[in-house]
Amino acid sequence: MTKTVLISITLLALSGASAFAQSGPTPQEKMACRNDAQSFCADHIGKPGEMNACLAANKTKLSDSCRKVVEARGG
Repeated sequence: MTKTVLISITLLALSGASAFAQSGPTPQEKMACRNDAQSFCADHIGKPGEMNACLAANKTKLSDSCRKVVEARGG
């Protein structure tokens, strides 16, 4: 259950992140960054602006699919 809650919070954080604010992430974009958000930015879950900045700051470490999402969204 804790993992499910963490995933839900991560997805909510990603959906509210400023880079995603224009149109919001698609379900595919959320899934592309879920593991990276948990791995590199867990301290920023629930803080959309910080999550976006963290993903952008860790762009070189992100999976290819998440990096493409971050770059497409301006990060």
